This record gives sequence, structure tokens and C-alpha cells, in this order.
Amino acid sequence: MAFMVLTTEYVSLNASDLSAYANKAELTVEVDEKDVTTYGSAGWKQVIGGLKSGGLSIEFKQDFAAAALDSILWPLFGTVVAFEVRPTSAAMGASNPKWTGSVLIKELKPISGGVGDEASQSVSFPTSGAVTRAVA
Repeated sequence: MAFMVLTTEYVSLNASDLSAYANKAELTVEVDEKDVTTYGSAGWKQVIGGLKSGGLSIEFKQDFAAAALDSILWPLFGTVVAFEVRPTSAAMGASNPKWTGSVLIKELKPISGGVGDEASQSVSFPTSGAVTRAVA
């Protein structure tokens, strides 16, 4: 069994590599639980999967310089864009799968923090449509 430490995770939104600004990324997927229990279930609950959904949460270190993070994200607000995440920035492969799909840029936090804090923003975007996993 191989263990790993995330040190070079790859994060892309709208074909822009934002890895240099991100220090945490989390992709979650889930499926609705639908109860199909009947009297024939002999007292045991039976469930099947329903609609699938997901979300992409990212913590960014803010950068307001020209052509930097703020100027990349701000025009995306309110739009659905493509995303890609991989455990490392190396090419996709059997030991470095990629997950892709689309997310709604529904929130931005351009200014967040208190006195003495680093300028950062933690955002969460819901997926829109299918999330796929690929290794080749």
C-alpha cells in the first residue's frame, strides 16, 4: 500500500492552473439515499442511490496583482466553468488520477481575515453535471 503526502496538488478552474494560489482543495461527491423498503424487506431497511451531486472546496492565498488570482476569479462569478483536480501536478496516470467536471462559481470572498492574518479566501462551489475520473 502506497501512502502519500499532498505537496503539489493540481487545481484548475476554467483552464487556469491555480495551484500556485491554493493550499487546500477538496472534491466531494455523494448520492441521494432513496428508501425502497417494503413489507417484503423482513424488517430491514433497503436503500438505493438517487441523484448524484458534488462540490469543490478550495482555500486560496489571495493575490490582487494584475493577472493574478483576484483578476482570474472575479469574471467567473455567477458562471459555470470547467474544473480539474489531481493529487500532483505530474501528468495524469494510474497513480495520479484526475477528476473533471463543471462547477458554479457561486461565491467569492475577495477580502477575508482579521488583523495580522494572511490574505486568503475559502470557497465552495457546487458541481453542475457529471464528475468524471480518468487515469489514461
